[in-house]
Amino acid sequence: MAAKKAQPIPSVWARRTREADQPALSRAAIVREAVVMLDADGVEALSMRKLGARLNAGATSLYRHVATKDELMELAVDEVFGEIAVPPADGADWRAAATGAAQSFRATALRHRWLSSVLGQAGLAYLGPNLMSFSERLAALFADAGFPEPERAIETVLSYVIGMSTTEAAWLTTVARSGESEADFIARLMPAAQQAVADHEHLAEAYAAEVVDPAGLRDDKFAYGLEVVLDGLALRRP
Repeated sequence: MAAKKAQPIPSVWARRTREADQPALSRAAIVREAVVMLDADGVEALSMRKLGARLNAGATSLYRHVATKDELMELAVDEVFGEIAVPPADGADWRAAATGAAQSFRATALRHRWLSSVLGQAGLAYLGPNLMSFSERLAALFADAGFPEPERAIETVLSYVIGMSTTEAAWLTTVARSGESEADFIARLMPAAQQAVADHEHLAEAYAAEVVDPAGLRDDKFAYGLEVVLDGLALRRP
């Protein structure tokens, strides 16, 4: 019986690219426009047809560079990972560098609110050059800091950052759809919320604080949680 032929891996990073792009339409241009569309309308609104129309390109021209929407998402994820900074640091400054990297990741995820929600679904996006560079720089940071298992330290930090960023991005998307500022949106909801928690003293205080400076409160929450995570990791460092 003949051996079953191996199927190709469905990833943009696992297939060969054409030797030259069309002068009028490059993969880079396609990906940049896709990111603009994702930022504006989210993942569900993106389609190869709509993207081609925005680029004034026919389907044949588009598919020469990107075969499927799944490939496009891999490329878009890698594109925005190029915006994340990982500060260099020696072992003594590992916390400051890790904090800078976490804050940069969060800022990028909030600029591109679709990012956190697709990280686990974007095929082999981790093979992209920007994402691999990001991972390598983080690995060097935690290895130089003396962590015996730097990959576990990285997973711990990223799990916190991605979790917080996903929640924040979803909230900010809801706010944006209202057409109001975050403060105005909360102020409009607050009477009903305060009535609901009137009999719960600590909740009432927390709700009141959110109206004053919601963005600042989100920053403080993120910073506090990150400090707790890094405090715990510091105990694992020889």
